[in-house]
Amino acid sequence: MKTRQLGSSGLEVSELGLGCMGLSHGYANQPDRNEAIRVLRDAVEQGITFFDTAEVYGPYTNEDIVGEALKPFREKVVIATKFGFKDGSNAELDSRPETIRKVVDASLKRLRTDTIDLLYQHRVDPVIPIEEVAGTVKDLIALGKVKHFGLSEADVVNIRKAHAEQPVTALQSEYSLWWREPEEKVFSVLEELGIGFVPFSPLGRGFLTGKINAGTRFEKEDGRSYFPRFQKENMEANQAFVDILQHVATEKEASTAQVALAWILAQKPWIVPIPGTTKPERLKENIGAAALELSSAELKSITQGADHIEAKGGRYPEDLDRVIDRKA
Repeated sequence: MKTRQLGSSGLEVSELGLGCMGLSHGYANQPDRNEAIRVLRDAVEQGITFFDTAEVYGPYTNEDIVGEALKPFREKVVIATKFGFKDGSNAELDSRPETIRKVVDASLKRLRTDTIDLLYQHRVDPVIPIEEVAGTVKDLIALGKVKHFGLSEADVVNIRKAHAEQPVTALQSEYSLWWREPEEKVFSVLEELGIGFVPFSPLGRGFLTGKINAGTRFEKEDGRSYFPRFQKENMEANQAFVDILQHVATEKEASTAQVALAWILAQKPWIVPIPGTTKPERLKENIGAAALELSSAELKSITQGADHIEAKGGRYPEDLDRVIDRKA
């Protein structure tokens, strides 16, 4: 697999990464530990070098699985993790310097490593000045515990403030054909400052694969069961996005998932999407997107088609908006 640099930081990773959250958090039918480790090691063998986790995924178990799975390949891979919540829960933000230091020490142990390649603030904490957060990470970099600093779902003001204190290597935010807000909100600033972009949920939490439709029923353990965008009437309307991808996929003899990922890869050379999966066959399918070249006409067709569709349903339920959907 080809590699990309995240902005001007010099951090080089595979052009597709692996979002590890679903291996232990957020979705139903999670694999057992051995199966999860197999998926992670399969990813390495197929060329993926960039792995994304966080202390709150589980909580704590995800980092531990990732640490065990990747330990034999540690010199070959880049591991990203996150801080920013209180006591491993996504119910309350906490980016106090003492919390950051404590979380990093615990993450290092679970990840079985001496240094974290990329450390994100999971969500901006309005109580703690972003300059103080960046300064704390700067100190951790000086200590050798962290190599690169990242932000997740941060707005332009906070990106600029943080970057002035400690250069930001990457911004991680949701981005896909049905959620394109970053294009208008942050892309120009990322390009200006030399910051890479790491889209999470690049397949729309599975919807853009075409394997989910209005008749799909999610188990209660699956977060999508109560996400507005995955309610029946909204999925019926949002099928239009899948139809756009499917049209091109049929012509290219590819899957809709591969077209969705190839479209993202074509937007900017400093974008590295991190689709997640728990299945070896889906991993192989996603990796195939890196070899799929879309013509300028095909890219234009997809983009213009999506321009005329408004995604129905919010990204998160109202009770999660207060924390998870926070940008400032």
